[in-house]
Order: sequence, then C-alpha cells, then structure tokens
Amino acid sequence: MNSLELRVYEIFKSKFSEQEAAAVIEYFEAKTESKYEQKKDIFLAKADKTDMIEKIEVTKSDLIERIETTKTALIERIETTKTDIIKWMFAFWVGTIGIAILFYLLKK
Repeated sequence: MNSLELRVYEIFKSKFSEQEAAAVIEYFEAKTESKYEQKKDIFLAKADKTDMIEKIEVTKSDLIERIETTKTALIERIETTKTDIIKWMFAFWVGTIGIAILFYLLKK
C-alpha cells in the first residue's frame, strides 16, 4: 500500500472494523483496476502512434498523387474541349459569313 492508501485505510479503520476497512480499500482497488483495464485499450502505445503516423503519411502521399493525376487529366480535357470549341466557332463564323456573302452576290 502506498501512503495515501494507508491514510484512507486508517480513516476507515477508525470508523469501521479493520476487516471492513480492508474490504473498502480492496473494493476501491478492484474498481480502479477494472476502470484501468477498460481504458487501457483506448490509449495508444508509442508503436501504435508511429504506425498510425506512417499510415497517414502513406495515405497523404497517395492522395496527393491521385490529385495530381486527376488535375493533369482535367487540364488535358479542358484543352481538348477548348480546341474543339474554337474549331466549331471558326466553322460557324466562316459558314455564316460565306452564306451572307452568297446572299449578297445573289441579290446583285
């Protein structure tokens, strides 16, 4: 027993019998131990933290790589679409101006 346990034991011993005081101390020790057992799985060990950090770093690098790949693909699609739009606009305006010139020549 540590000093705190001894002091509590002495207080209980003055109020109760020695056996009852010992039983109360044992109860608190058992309760504390069961709470510790419940909570110890929640806390991470240093090795667990290291593993978790490594997994996070790997996941982060994978995500960055996927983002860069997606970004490159989107830029290529935008450039292709932009080129197609310019081609269609040129064809539209050439056709429109050609038809306008044709009507103008036919009216003369």
